Amino acid sequence: MVQKRDEKDLEEYSISKDAKRMLKRAWIEDVETVWDRLERQEPQCGYCALGISCRICAMGPCRIDPFGEGPQKGVCGANADVMVARNLARTIAAGASAHSDHGRDILETFYHTGAGETEGYDISDVDKLERLAQEYGIETGDRNPDEIAEDLGWEMMEDFGTRREQLTLANRVPESRLKVWEDAGITPRGIDRENVETLHRTHMGVDNHYVNILLHALRTSLSDGWGGSMIATELSDILFGTPKPTESKANLGVIDPDQVNIALHGHNPMLSDVIVRASQDEELQKLAEEKGAEGINLVGLCCTGNELQMRRGIPMAGNHLMQELAIMTGALDAMLVDYQCIMPGVVDVAKCFNTEVITTFDKAKFHGATHISFDPERGMQIGRKIVRKAIENYENRVPERILIPDDPVDMMAGFSVEAILEALGGTPEPLVEAIKDGKIRGAVGVVGCNNPKIKHDYGHVKLTRRLIENDILVVVTGCSAVANGKAGHMTPEGAKLAGPALGEVCESLGIPPVLHMGSCVDNTRILNLAAALADFLETDISDLPLAGAAPEWYSEKAVSIGTYVVASGIYTVLGTYPAIYGSPNVVELLADGLEKTVGATFDIEPDPERAAVLIRRHIEKKREKLGLPFNRPENISMPEPEST
Repeated sequence: MVQKRDEKDLEEYSISKDAKRMLKRAWIEDVETVWDRLERQEPQCGYCALGISCRICAMGPCRIDPFGEGPQKGVCGANADVMVARNLARTIAAGASAHSDHGRDILETFYHTGAGETEGYDISDVDKLERLAQEYGIETGDRNPDEIAEDLGWEMMEDFGTRREQLTLANRVPESRLKVWEDAGITPRGIDRENVETLHRTHMGVDNHYVNILLHALRTSLSDGWGGSMIATELSDILFGTPKPTESKANLGVIDPDQVNIALHGHNPMLSDVIVRASQDEELQKLAEEKGAEGINLVGLCCTGNELQMRRGIPMAGNHLMQELAIMTGALDAMLVDYQCIMPGVVDVAKCFNTEVITTFDKAKFHGATHISFDPERGMQIGRKIVRKAIENYENRVPERILIPDDPVDMMAGFSVEAILEALGGTPEPLVEAIKDGKIRGAVGVVGCNNPKIKHDYGHVKLTRRLIENDILVVVTGCSAVANGKAGHMTPEGAKLAGPALGEVCESLGIPPVLHMGSCVDNTRILNLAAALADFLETDISDLPLAGAAPEWYSEKAVSIGTYVVASGIYTVLGTYPAIYGSPNVVELLADGLEKTVGATFDIEPDPERAAVLIRRHIEKKREKLGLPFNRPENISMPEPEST
């Protein structure tokens, strides 16, 4: 049974009107959601929360007493430092593996497309194909794009192996950053190589020095940021189109009760892009009308939705914590999923509302869902089959149970690095000049997930609002993009919410103060933009007035992202506590010691108001070191943070 709550409880769970209305429905109808399951887990394990529990080998499971009265070593003799470092390294490896396996899937499809072995895929951005081929030493000339793609795909596969001493795309960073990595011994080599070595090092009886373990964890994360994830983004642009600014909409109001609604959920655009074209098939459109629908409506969830919104303008129904609530509208005929961040709980909720949950990747099956195995060689054929299944489910709706909780809001997406530079006239110089003049005091990437331990969307929206009020440009990806879109931060009119200087810049360019740069793997766009700015200024990334933040993160992928951002030289603030506090030495290393090694550190601050102050101070410090003027805003009141 779901615990009954009253109206005032809704305010504790989310700041979003659509989410609160659907939560109320869940409580009335006794439908279990992620918040109910979290409540039943309380109190969660304190040893695990501190990172001082271990089940790596069968001599355990072991734990260490944080108060010093019980065991201070595991059965093997590992102390708290080693135990915490092992657990953190394995978390980073899991996150890096998820993103990099995503990159591998895109790469294999890209290679087979070049070889003429896929259906429904083409080279959409030939210019980007040729630029990337040149980075890999592939001859372009007057060659056919498919031939170039086949050769490039084959060569890029070597980045996953063991033959290289440095990932090819790592050459995009300034020479000074490469020197930092070389001196620390963390230059990323092969994507799979670093992940496998992490698992080897953390096996019992291998690496037992917490600093050494964590330095390799940095290397592993870099193989994600400048390897697997970057490959995923670059090749997705080449296959499906490099994003350009596009108008779209967001929240559960994008679900249309008069149409067949298909939610595209997960992280890989390989299938969903085919579904967009399959849904436009005249025969399927006619079938939908025969079933009584006015048409076929596609909506996005999580990062698959972000991929489609960036390139196709497909509206976003919601982010991570909205996936069960989207089904509860009663108007979702199918939820099509690929992989990552998809809760097994959606299958149970779907049974209550006659929604068909369709899984598509053999590595990601769900008990109780319909599985239609996706194969790029038959992409359009499978895409049409899936759309047909959703249409046939339309007549199973219960019209009396349909509840669309809100009207959609406008937002703008599609700010790839190429689109940003085009808006600036083809060069980063106008952005650099705006930063030098103080019109833009700095830039922050606010990224990451939702976490039911934090009020839904509050961390993302509050932190972003405080930053733009202080004339700090914000770029967003993933769940943060959806939260900020729903909050009205991502239209040109949102410039009115920014400080006067940033607002003036945005109005002159016709852009929002918060720029949607894509999905989780697209955090690499932020890395590329940072590297371009550093190159233009002939300095290192760590010298720039930049920061990163993940206010509501939950995923292993987010840990990898935060780590490669710090290892690239960008100060990063986390909004939820990682499992490291069982080792004061590990905390000290991450919060201070990394400054000497990679020029950046982590901070942890759950309060977004205080996190905004930490970031503002960091940006002011960087501006001062560069000799750039800055003015403290007198009209913004922020609490002073205590040290974390």
